[in-house]
Amino acid sequence: MRLLHAEASGNFSLTEYVGGDIIPRYAILSHTWGQDREEVTFKDIVQDTYKSKAGYRKLIFCSEQAAIDKLHFFWVDTCCIDKSSSSELQESINSMFQWYQKADICYVYLSDVSILSLEDDGSLSQWKWEKAFQNSRWFMRGWTLQELLAPKCVEFFSLEAERLGDKYSLVQKIHNITGISTDALKGAPLSQFSIEERFSWAARRVTKREEDSAYSLFGIFDVQMPLLYGEGQKKAFIRLRKDIEQSCETHSPATVAATPVGWNVPFRRNRQFVGREAYLTRLQDALFIENQPTRIAITGLGGVGKTQIAIELAYRTKDRYPKCSILWLPASNSEGVHQAFAEIGQQLRVANIEEEKVDVKKIVLSHLSQKVAGQWLLIVDNVDEMDTWNELKDYLPKSQQGCILCTTRSSKVALRIAKAIDVIKLPEMDEDLAMLLLAKSLINPGPLDQQRQQQAAQNLLEQVTFLPLAIVQAAAYINENDISISDYLLLLNEQEEDVVELLSEDFEDEGRYVGTNPVATTWLASFEHIRQLNPLAAEYLSFMSCIAMKDIPQSLLPPSSSRKKETDAIGVLTSYSFVTRVANNGFNVHRLVHLATRSWLRGRGLLVDWGLKALQRLNEVFPDNDYENRSIWRLYLAHARYVLGSEDRRENIEESIDLAWKFAMCLHSDGRYDEAGPWFMVVMAKRKEALGEEHPDTMASMNILALTFKDQGHLTEAEELYRRLVPLSKRALGEEHPATLTVMNNLALTYMDQEQWEKAEELNKQVMEAETRVLGEEDPQTLVSINNLASTYMNQDRYKEAEGLFRQAMKISRKVLGEENPKTLISMNNLATMHVKQVQWKEAEELYGQVIERSKKVFGEEHPNLLISMDNLALTYTRQERYKEAEDLHRYVIEIRRRVLSEEHPYTLTSMDKLASTYMKQKKWKDAEGLYKEVIKIKKRVLSEEHPDTLNSMKDLVLMYMEKGQLKEADELCRQVEEICIRAIGEE
Repeated sequence: MRLLHAEASGNFSLTEYVGGDIIPRYAILSHTWGQDREEVTFKDIVQDTYKSKAGYRKLIFCSEQAAIDKLHFFWVDTCCIDKSSSSELQESINSMFQWYQKADICYVYLSDVSILSLEDDGSLSQWKWEKAFQNSRWFMRGWTLQELLAPKCVEFFSLEAERLGDKYSLVQKIHNITGISTDALKGAPLSQFSIEERFSWAARRVTKREEDSAYSLFGIFDVQMPLLYGEGQKKAFIRLRKDIEQSCETHSPATVAATPVGWNVPFRRNRQFVGREAYLTRLQDALFIENQPTRIAITGLGGVGKTQIAIELAYRTKDRYPKCSILWLPASNSEGVHQAFAEIGQQLRVANIEEEKVDVKKIVLSHLSQKVAGQWLLIVDNVDEMDTWNELKDYLPKSQQGCILCTTRSSKVALRIAKAIDVIKLPEMDEDLAMLLLAKSLINPGPLDQQRQQQAAQNLLEQVTFLPLAIVQAAAYINENDISISDYLLLLNEQEEDVVELLSEDFEDEGRYVGTNPVATTWLASFEHIRQLNPLAAEYLSFMSCIAMKDIPQSLLPPSSSRKKETDAIGVLTSYSFVTRVANNGFNVHRLVHLATRSWLRGRGLLVDWGLKALQRLNEVFPDNDYENRSIWRLYLAHARYVLGSEDRRENIEESIDLAWKFAMCLHSDGRYDEAGPWFMVVMAKRKEALGEEHPDTMASMNILALTFKDQGHLTEAEELYRRLVPLSKRALGEEHPATLTVMNNLALTYMDQEQWEKAEELNKQVMEAETRVLGEEDPQTLVSINNLASTYMNQDRYKEAEGLFRQAMKISRKVLGEENPKTLISMNNLATMHVKQVQWKEAEELYGQVIERSKKVFGEEHPNLLISMDNLALTYTRQERYKEAEDLHRYVIEIRRRVLSEEHPYTLTSMDKLASTYMKQKKWKDAEGLYKEVIKIKKRVLSEEHPDTLNSMKDLVLMYMEKGQLKEADELCRQVEEICIRAIGEE
């Protein structure tokens, strides 16, 4: 055999391989011959006279394509065979099928297929090549048959060297053109097809020499015979058929004992099997393809259906290949493996299998590795542990006639069994397939057609996470107890212990091994193995079962002695599909694994201990509610909620209160006041019980609860709680203690929200004077009170007094805290707002500009304080009828607030209100109405219908309707507002 090689100089050279030479990897070219004078011959290569010939273009194409595929050698029939030598030609034609088989890839160059075609208007159009492909001369060549069937990979290229596809992607087109079986095109052994069917594929094909129409079929029928050019086509076919008949006689039952066909699959065909066609097709396509990998692995969570797919594949393979032995090896225990090997040996009538003291596994291995064993598929089920694989791997046969399929729960084991490309990761079912499986598993699936039961079925499938084993188990329970899906769903929503008991109910299923466990305990064997293999992985799973099951940040897991140990432990859990990786370096625990692990811990008295560990770990890592920590504590909120709500954690008052306080403070900072309020109540009650009502921590929780009432718009409740807290704080801490003054300040703010300006002013004065006396004029707390009193004056239109205080606060803040301190910037923002009130646009803009510039420098582009100033500046533009600038700035603020704070945060809703107002002033009625309605809908959901902010937005929409002239809509909405107000505050 000779191969071409492209030299660095650009010239081509030939290398000859004989005898036992090691032949390098190579590509092969298939093409249609032009005129003899155009093709590059062996002689041309030797004499270096090939570059002037038209066929040189094909060599360039093949060389460049091979280089792309990282192949340094290639074979082209015109110039790799010396056709002047009759002996070489005969050897080449008899060997050619094998040469094509051994090539890494075959390029088919179709010189009569172009990707360019002319439209009716004379313009060029690309990719209209299908018709030319169908009519290509290449498909009518005699030699095409073996060039299509022998190589494992065939790729088609146009005249312009553009790739059109390969024989797998174009299999249906090629079948339609040639009539060749799609199975044959996909690599099924040609011996499976009858002699006459194979001859039919060669019918009406054309060769330059008439005898070649027979000679080109040597490899198709696995025969060899001498070439006798001049004998004519008829005699050549007579000789070919005679050689085929002799070959068949040699291998007929009369001369060779029939190869026994084995079948030891321990399960009946599953009549309820549904779907998974994509995975089955992939498996079927990989079976018995010459020169293809013979090991495939299916991996996935226990109960996901790996064994069921293997069973279905076994029966389909039996139907498709009747003479193929289907052999089953259950790998869950060593005794089962030994018995299965013995049974296989008996069925295949392996010599010496019945003798004593023989190694059954070795004898069967030896037999299946030989050609005499015939075709076989070996399914090794439940290779779940690395130790099991290490014990088995040396006893698994290797043969081009056989294929091995292994199922395993461990992706790490799967990657030891097969190459990554031959590992199939099996997920849970999709909803449609799961619904079909449920319907087929129920004795009476009729009610699934009813909408109510359809919804119940969907809820059931979600509860069992679309896991096939859990679906079948649920159906078995429903069938046995003659209950509805809704009834079963009620059971699933019971206490956790009851759910585990329900999912631990054993049930009859012909597709499971005798004695195997139902779904709730189906992972215990794996869990026990993990505890022995990697204790840290078991500890992580125990920890994860005591926090929320989704979006677990790795930073929340207890630290180990090394990063590598952590990585290895997580790797074990993902390998068994107990956890899956998600974005931001986090993990999800499978719902039923979460449930089963908690059950395991509870049964051993360990759940309370692990619950306490989760509580302590969260307290360690949970940050305070500073804005800068927002991205961190948002990751932990769901887990804190789970731990705080768990009934199984050991009562630890101090730890629980600390976490609940942090949790509620972060919810409050996130504007989730309705969620924060109940937790502040819990903290207040626990602290009152443990520390007494007058303890500073108890009073601090009362203060923040009152503030939450205020933020919720529950101003009466806020005022009542502050009125109770003020004398309590005065008595416990003293009238002028900073904490007492803070509470009094917050009560004054509540009066301001109620527009009780006289009360607010009187209290603000008391607080400011006391803080000036006790803390000093320059204390940050005093500056807050000065600003609050100034705001009280401003809202009463007492601008001169307000401006004096605002300027005083700003001056002191600049002196004591610096120009860029947040409190200085707040004072500047407040003064700018007062300029707006006085229609002093230039002064307001200038001051807002300074605040914005400094806030960006200090806080960055997305800090809430910066966005408040930007929103205020946009409002200033609106007041000046500079609507385009206002609209752009409001949109910018809303976009950032939606991303950073969420769409439901009060600050975001305030900005949306302002933008809607800007639309209204421009008479953009549709935009204004849409945005007002969106804001009202969100506020009703988040703040409540009675919240003042919700009512204000509804009033704004009423005004818009009136201004637009939609009096009916205005009247109707106005009535709704009145009804809500009456319901909230009474008839008065």
